[in-house]
Amino acid sequence: MATIGKSIDEAAAWLQTDLVAIPTETVYGLAANAFSEKLVLQIFEVKNRPSFDPLIVHVAQLDRISEICSSFPEPLKTLADAIWPGPLTLLLPKRKNVPDLVTSGLNTVGVRIPSHPLTQRLLNALDFPLAAPSANPFGYISPTKAEHVQQQLGDKIPYILDGGNCEVGIESTIVGMEGNYICVYRLGGLSIKELESLVGKVKVKVMGGSNPQAPGMLDVHYAPRKPLFVFDHIDEGLTKFGHKKIAVVFAQKPDVVPEFAQVFWLSETSNTRKMAQQLFHILRQADQSDADLIITEYAPNEGLGLAINDRLKRASVK
Repeated sequence: MATIGKSIDEAAAWLQTDLVAIPTETVYGLAANAFSEKLVLQIFEVKNRPSFDPLIVHVAQLDRISEICSSFPEPLKTLADAIWPGPLTLLLPKRKNVPDLVTSGLNTVGVRIPSHPLTQRLLNALDFPLAAPSANPFGYISPTKAEHVQQQLGDKIPYILDGGNCEVGIESTIVGMEGNYICVYRLGGLSIKELESLVGKVKVKVMGGSNPQAPGMLDVHYAPRKPLFVFDHIDEGLTKFGHKKIAVVFAQKPDVVPEFAQVFWLSETSNTRKMAQQLFHILRQADQSDADLIITEYAPNEGLGLAINDRLKRASVK
């Protein structure tokens, strides 16, 4: 199994020749030298990830962006200046030194500066950026603590840099440009309201399909092994599946707990940031229960609730 530790030197040494799981404020990533096609290919192999699903490249500082991107549109630069380091990924025109495998053949590359202090130190210790999707088998629930990575990929990688629990708990918001318009391609740890407070109205182009323009856009993603059903209200699910062995995930702590089910909740109140922070952790707990299926409800459609609901839709039984 992988060694779990906090050594920047050990992580940096392994990254010369292998993959390392790294903490970010969003979720744990499975990292490799973004300039090494051989090591990037290992990411796809370890995760069993399809090659048409592009990766995100992580850098330490804003002045390193020019090493991998050929231009930086001013509206996106405005977002970067305000938010980085933080849960924002920008789609920018890539330089030829970025392998096509990283971008799945697209002429743009997703880049971000993570805010986690350990990964900041690691990136500053390296002379190359890190390509890093979430550190989980493809399509499964994203990891938000080192132990999650160990459970699912520990026998395939040498080292997990332990940064504790992820503060945000869901992946970064992905933003790019189409003509003069700013477009959101993946909802995430930065809300639409926060974006629009900086750059005005944005287009939301969150879609599915088998030819994604950015990471995390596939129809089926973030899913537990057990069937997951999402309802507008939990009562609908209890009526439909109350005769089965179920795990119930409430958006917030319920006033009345059904006695015949295993019950979890994302937040004590309607705080969507707390819900996002707990989402993958609670889904994992429900998936590890002895229930036959999981039912849950949509979060309030505000703040990070939009991103939570996007994850639930992609994780649910269609």
